[in-house]
Amino acid sequence: MSQLTHADLLELKRWNTPTIYNGWEQITAHDVAAEGFNLEECHDFMPQMGSMVGYAVTLKIEPSAKEHKKVETAWADYREYVASLPEPKIVVIEDLDKPRVTGSFWGEVNSNTHRVLGCVGTITDGAIRDVDEMCNAGFKALARRLCVGHSHVVPVEWNGPVEVFGTLVEPGQLIHADKHGFLAIPQEDEEDLLEAARFMDSNECQTVIAAARSVQGLDTGEILRRVNAAGVEFSRRAREQFEKKGEW
Repeated sequence: MSQLTHADLLELKRWNTPTIYNGWEQITAHDVAAEGFNLEECHDFMPQMGSMVGYAVTLKIEPSAKEHKKVETAWADYREYVASLPEPKIVVIEDLDKPRVTGSFWGEVNSNTHRVLGCVGTITDGAIRDVDEMCNAGFKALARRLCVGHSHVVPVEWNGPVEVFGTLVEPGQLIHADKHGFLAIPQEDEEDLLEAARFMDSNECQTVIAAARSVQGLDTGEILRRVNAAGVEFSRRAREQFEKKGEW
Protein backbone atom coordinates (compact mmCIF):
# COMPACT_ATOMS: atom_id res chain seq x y z
CA MET A 1 0.00 0.00 0.00
CA SER A 2 1.49 3.32 -1.05
CA GLN A 3 1.05 6.14 1.42
CA LEU A 4 1.19 9.90 1.26
CA THR A 5 3.49 11.71 3.68
CA HIS A 6 2.22 12.85 7.04
CA ALA A 7 2.48 16.45 5.81
CA ASP A 8 0.34 15.60 2.76
CA LEU A 9 -2.35 14.11 4.99
CA LEU A 10 -2.32 17.20 7.20
CA GLU A 11 -2.87 19.38 4.15
CA LEU A 12 -5.74 17.20 2.94
CA LYS A 13 -7.34 17.50 6.38
CA ARG A 14 -7.40 21.31 6.08
CA TRP A 15 -10.14 21.16 3.44
CA ASN A 16 -13.67 19.85 3.59
CA THR A 17 -14.60 16.68 1.72
CA PRO A 18 -16.41 18.47 -1.16
CA THR A 19 -13.18 20.37 -1.92
CA ILE A 20 -11.26 17.09 -2.06
CA TYR A 21 -13.95 15.69 -4.35
CA ASN A 22 -13.51 18.70 -6.68
CA GLY A 23 -9.86 17.82 -7.09
CA TRP A 24 -10.46 14.07 -7.32
CA GLU A 25 -12.98 14.36 -10.16
CA GLN A 26 -10.31 16.00 -12.32
CA ILE A 27 -7.81 13.16 -12.02
CA THR A 28 -9.85 9.97 -11.76
CA ALA A 29 -10.96 7.55 -14.45
CA HIS A 30 -13.86 6.42 -12.23
CA ASP A 31 -17.48 7.55 -12.56
CA VAL A 32 -17.68 10.66 -10.35
CA ALA A 33 -21.47 10.36 -10.27
CA ALA A 34 -21.58 6.80 -8.95
CA GLU A 35 -18.35 5.71 -7.25
CA GLY A 36 -16.14 6.58 -4.32
CA PHE A 37 -18.58 8.46 -2.10
CA ASN A 38 -21.56 7.53 0.06
CA LEU A 39 -24.67 7.04 -2.08
CA GLU A 40 -26.89 6.83 0.99
CA GLU A 41 -27.39 9.35 3.78
CA CYS A 42 -25.02 9.14 6.73
CA HIS A 43 -24.65 11.36 9.77
CA ASP A 44 -21.59 13.04 11.25
CA PHE A 45 -22.09 13.00 15.01
CA MET A 46 -18.96 15.11 15.67
CA PRO A 47 -19.10 17.90 13.03
CA GLN A 48 -17.20 20.22 15.39
CA MET A 49 -14.13 18.00 14.90
CA GLY A 50 -13.90 18.94 11.23
CA SER A 51 -12.52 16.59 8.58
CA MET A 52 -10.79 13.29 9.20
CA VAL A 53 -8.27 11.62 6.92
CA GLY A 54 -6.88 8.11 7.18
CA TYR A 55 -6.52 4.66 5.70
CA ALA A 56 -9.40 2.21 5.86
CA VAL A 57 -9.42 -0.58 8.41
CA THR A 58 -12.34 -2.75 7.26
CA LEU A 59 -14.59 -4.80 9.51
CA LYS A 60 -17.94 -6.60 9.46
CA ILE A 61 -20.14 -7.04 12.53
CA GLU A 62 -23.50 -8.65 13.26
CA PRO A 63 -24.62 -7.57 16.74
CA SER A 64 -27.86 -9.58 16.62
CA ALA A 65 -26.05 -12.92 16.22
CA LYS A 66 -24.98 -14.42 19.55
CA GLU A 67 -23.10 -17.31 17.91
CA HIS A 68 -20.21 -15.02 16.88
CA LYS A 69 -19.19 -14.85 20.54
CA LYS A 70 -18.11 -18.49 20.34
CA VAL A 71 -14.86 -17.33 18.71
CA GLU A 72 -13.01 -16.56 21.93
CA THR A 73 -9.95 -15.01 20.26
CA ALA A 74 -11.92 -12.68 17.97
CA TRP A 75 -11.25 -9.49 19.91
CA ALA A 76 -7.57 -10.19 20.47
CA ASP A 77 -7.00 -11.25 16.86
CA TYR A 78 -8.84 -8.22 15.52
CA ARG A 79 -6.92 -5.78 17.72
CA GLU A 80 -3.64 -7.31 16.61
CA TYR A 81 -4.69 -6.74 13.01
CA VAL A 82 -5.56 -3.10 13.70
CA ALA A 83 -2.28 -2.50 15.53
CA SER A 84 -0.27 -3.90 12.60
CA LEU A 85 -1.49 -1.28 10.12
CA PRO A 86 0.08 2.12 9.41
CA GLU A 87 -1.43 5.28 10.88
CA PRO A 88 -3.66 7.24 10.66
CA LYS A 89 -6.53 4.75 10.41
CA ILE A 90 -10.28 5.04 9.94
CA VAL A 91 -12.32 1.97 10.89
CA VAL A 92 -14.96 1.30 8.22
CA ILE A 93 -17.63 -1.07 9.51
CA GLU A 94 -20.37 -2.88 7.63
CA ASP A 95 -23.19 -3.84 10.01
CA LEU A 96 -24.73 -7.04 8.64
CA ASP A 97 -27.95 -6.33 10.56
CA LYS A 98 -28.72 -3.30 8.37
CA PRO A 99 -31.14 -1.66 7.91
CA ARG A 100 -32.14 -2.90 11.35
CA VAL A 101 -29.92 -1.76 14.20
CA THR A 102 -29.63 -3.90 17.33
CA GLY A 103 -26.39 -2.73 18.93
CA SER A 104 -23.27 -0.61 18.59
CA PHE A 105 -19.64 -1.62 18.14
CA TRP A 106 -18.65 1.86 19.28
CA GLY A 107 -18.74 3.49 22.68
CA GLU A 108 -16.39 4.95 25.26
CA VAL A 109 -14.22 1.84 25.66
CA ASN A 110 -13.77 0.90 21.99
CA SER A 111 -13.16 4.48 20.88
CA ASN A 112 -10.40 4.96 23.47
CA THR A 113 -8.90 1.56 22.63
CA HIS A 114 -8.83 2.26 18.90
CA ARG A 115 -7.50 5.78 19.44
CA VAL A 116 -4.43 4.39 21.21
CA LEU A 117 -3.99 1.96 18.28
CA GLY A 118 -3.70 4.90 15.86
CA CYS A 119 -7.29 5.20 14.66
CA VAL A 120 -8.79 8.68 14.29
CA GLY A 121 -12.41 7.73 13.70
CA THR A 122 -14.97 5.46 12.12
CA ILE A 123 -17.53 5.19 9.36
CA THR A 124 -20.22 2.63 10.19
CA ASP A 125 -23.55 1.93 8.54
CA GLY A 126 -24.71 0.74 11.94
CA ALA A 127 -24.93 2.73 15.17
CA ILE A 128 -22.77 4.41 17.78
CA ARG A 129 -23.35 5.25 21.44
CA ASP A 130 -21.55 7.25 24.17
CA VAL A 131 -21.25 10.21 21.82
CA ASP A 132 -19.89 12.65 24.43
CA GLU A 133 -17.33 10.12 25.62
CA MET A 134 -16.25 9.40 22.04
CA CYS A 135 -15.73 13.13 21.50
CA ASN A 136 -13.68 13.26 24.68
CA ALA A 137 -11.49 10.49 23.26
CA GLY A 138 -10.96 12.54 20.07
CA PHE A 139 -12.60 9.84 17.98
CA LYS A 140 -14.82 11.02 15.12
CA ALA A 141 -17.81 9.02 13.87
CA LEU A 142 -20.03 8.97 10.80
CA ALA A 143 -22.89 6.53 11.35
CA ARG A 144 -26.48 5.63 10.50
CA ARG A 145 -27.92 6.45 13.93
CA LEU A 146 -27.49 6.31 17.68
CA CYS A 147 -28.49 3.41 19.90
CA VAL A 148 -28.50 2.35 23.54
CA GLY A 149 -26.78 -1.04 23.76
CA HIS A 150 -24.07 -3.20 22.24
CA SER A 151 -26.10 -6.43 21.91
CA HIS A 152 -23.83 -9.38 20.97
CA VAL A 153 -21.28 -7.29 19.10
CA VAL A 154 -17.92 -8.87 18.32
CA PRO A 155 -15.54 -8.54 15.34
CA VAL A 156 -16.71 -11.03 12.69
CA GLU A 157 -14.67 -10.49 9.50
CA TRP A 158 -11.88 -8.04 8.83
CA ASN A 159 -9.33 -7.11 6.16
CA GLY A 160 -11.78 -7.56 3.29
CA PRO A 161 -14.03 -5.32 1.19
CA VAL A 162 -17.06 -3.80 2.93
CA GLU A 163 -20.10 -2.00 1.60
CA VAL A 164 -21.23 1.01 3.63
CA PHE A 165 -23.91 3.50 2.65
CA GLY A 166 -24.04 2.05 -0.86
CA THR A 167 -20.29 2.32 -1.45
CA LEU A 168 -17.61 -0.37 -1.63
CA VAL A 169 -14.51 0.31 0.48
CA GLU A 170 -11.34 -1.76 0.23
CA PRO A 171 -8.80 -2.27 3.04
CA GLY A 172 -6.15 0.43 2.98
CA GLN A 173 -8.08 2.92 0.87
CA LEU A 174 -7.46 6.57 1.65
CA ILE A 175 -10.59 8.06 3.23
CA HIS A 176 -11.58 11.71 3.59
CA ALA A 177 -14.74 12.38 5.59
CA ASP A 178 -16.67 15.18 7.28
CA LYS A 179 -20.25 16.35 7.86
CA HIS A 180 -20.98 16.13 4.13
CA GLY A 181 -20.14 12.41 3.89
CA PHE A 182 -17.05 10.48 2.88
CA LEU A 183 -14.83 9.90 -0.13
CA ALA A 184 -12.88 6.65 -0.62
CA ILE A 185 -9.96 7.40 -2.94
CA PRO A 186 -8.86 4.70 -5.41
CA GLN A 187 -5.19 3.93 -4.84
CA GLU A 188 -4.17 5.06 -8.31
CA ASP A 189 -5.56 8.55 -7.58
CA GLU A 190 -3.73 9.11 -4.26
CA GLU A 191 -0.50 10.56 -5.61
CA ASP A 192 -2.08 13.43 -7.54
CA LEU A 193 -4.98 14.15 -5.18
CA LEU A 194 -3.41 16.89 -3.06
CA GLU A 195 -2.14 18.92 -6.00
CA ALA A 196 -5.48 18.58 -7.78
CA ALA A 197 -7.39 19.78 -4.72
CA ARG A 198 -5.00 22.71 -4.31
CA PHE A 199 -5.36 23.71 -7.94
CA MET A 200 -9.15 23.51 -8.08
CA ASP A 201 -9.59 25.41 -4.82
CA SER A 202 -7.31 28.18 -6.11
CA ASN A 203 -9.05 28.13 -9.49
CA GLU A 204 -12.42 28.79 -7.84
CA CYS A 205 -11.04 31.63 -5.71
CA GLN A 206 -9.41 33.33 -8.69
CA THR A 207 -12.37 33.06 -11.07
CA VAL A 208 -15.99 32.20 -10.19
CA ILE A 209 -15.89 33.12 -6.49
CA ALA A 210 -13.99 36.35 -7.11
CA ALA A 211 -16.49 37.34 -9.81
CA ALA A 212 -19.46 36.74 -7.52
CA ARG A 213 -17.94 38.79 -4.68
CA SER A 214 -16.80 41.81 -6.69
CA VAL A 215 -20.11 43.24 -7.91
CA GLN A 216 -20.73 46.29 -5.76
CA GLY A 217 -22.19 49.12 -7.85
CA LEU A 218 -22.60 47.03 -11.00
CA ASP A 219 -25.88 46.59 -12.84
CA THR A 220 -27.37 43.15 -13.45
CA GLY A 221 -26.15 42.94 -17.02
CA GLU A 222 -22.55 43.58 -16.02
CA ILE A 223 -22.79 41.14 -13.14
CA LEU A 224 -23.99 38.40 -15.47
CA ARG A 225 -21.28 39.19 -17.99
CA ARG A 226 -18.55 38.93 -15.35
CA VAL A 227 -19.94 35.76 -13.80
CA ASN A 228 -20.28 34.07 -17.20
CA ALA A 229 -16.76 35.13 -18.22
CA ALA A 230 -15.41 33.80 -14.94
CA GLY A 231 -17.06 30.44 -15.60
CA VAL A 232 -15.39 30.28 -18.99
CA GLU A 233 -12.01 31.13 -17.48
CA PHE A 234 -12.50 28.56 -14.70
CA SER A 235 -13.11 25.86 -17.30
CA ARG A 236 -10.18 27.00 -19.45
CA ARG A 237 -7.76 26.71 -16.54
CA ALA A 238 -9.08 23.30 -15.49
CA ARG A 239 -8.91 22.03 -19.07
CA GLU A 240 -5.36 23.31 -19.44
CA GLN A 241 -4.29 21.56 -16.22
CA PHE A 242 -6.27 18.31 -16.40
CA GLU A 243 -7.85 18.16 -19.89
CA LYS A 244 -11.22 18.37 -18.08
CA LYS A 245 -13.33 21.49 -17.70
CA GLY A 246 -14.43 21.12 -14.07
CA GLU A 247 -17.98 21.62 -12.80
CA TRP A 248 -18.46 24.91 -14.63
